Amino acid sequence: MTAERAAKNLPRILVVDAELPIRRFLHTTLSREEFYLYEAENGHAGLAAAVAVRPNMILLGLGLPDLDGLEFIKQFREWSQVPIIVLSERQREDDKVSALDSGADDYLTKPFGISELLARIRAVLRRSLQQIPESLFSCNDLKIDFDRRLVLVNSEEIHLTPIEYDILCLLAAHADRVVTHHQLLMQIWGSVTPEHAHILRVNISNLRRKIEANTSHPRHIITVTGVGYRLKTRGDRNGDEIR
Repeated sequence: MTAERAAKNLPRILVVDAELPIRRFLHTTLSREEFYLYEAENGHAGLAAAVAVRPNMILLGLGLPDLDGLEFIKQFREWSQVPIIVLSERQREDDKVSALDSGADDYLTKPFGISELLARIRAVLRRSLQQIPESLFSCNDLKIDFDRRLVLVNSEEIHLTPIEYDILCLLAAHADRVVTHHQLLMQIWGSVTPEHAHILRVNISNLRRKIEANTSHPRHIITVTGVGYRLKTRGDRNGDEIR
């Protein structure tokens, strides 16, 4: 895939499948259809790739060598709602129900026709695009322009590090809802370790210094003790503890 095509902001699809012929077939076929393809041959590599490349969709084979496909879905759904289409030889209704109940968005049985696969991909992407937030987030003195990667406080541009920006955007995408420590760690760093937990606290502290008028009584980033953080746009802080 050329840098020129990558720059066209094509939809990114991550293929997680143990079968090399399937990965090659999907890579060749979907690349012609204006998708940007990434591949992983097992579950753990797929989870790591999902963190690194931020795909718009995952095509998942259930027969992974290290991690059952259903377990992959459950782990992935702990921190991301990116759509998943399962591609599997398993044809029993129970298998399909289990995959969908675990968090898959669609299920296609191998062998499948490329036209049907493309139709399923387009349908799932349409649904997911309808859930994308507006390109501009605004709350009191805080504004985030996602398209331009700008953060403004009182109409003045605030310079954030890439990690700080990613954390703020993740909180904004779930405004007024708690984003757990686990979700933040997995989405930003791809792992839950004491080191990353400490780095998260440091970044939250730095963010508050940059966007809050008073870090001792923050208006925007609220700590929900023992759970995570919430980007507040309305209501009060009953039940929340600031620290």
